[in-house]
Amino acid sequence: MTDKSRKEAPTFEQAMEELELIVDELESGDLTLDKSLERYERGVKAVRRCRQILDEAEKKLKVLLKDEGGEFHEDEFEEEESQ
Repeated sequence: MTDKSRKEAPTFEQAMEELELIVDELESGDLTLDKSLERYERGVKAVRRCRQILDEAEKKLKVLLKDEGGEFHEDEFEEEESQ
């Protein structure tokens, strides 16, 4: 990826917002088949961008979780229970 394309790549939030708009458009049923396919393709690209960002974040977290000896310790994420 070049520096220019990195600057132009959408953030996670931007990709999610675009994906939500695309889903709304597709669910409306008002689009032609060609427009629906076009929106679907854009949606797939947005999903791939989100997955890429999440994968990169996961790699960063794993680096942060390594202990001083370089060993990686994966702990289960525990959600707080709502009361």
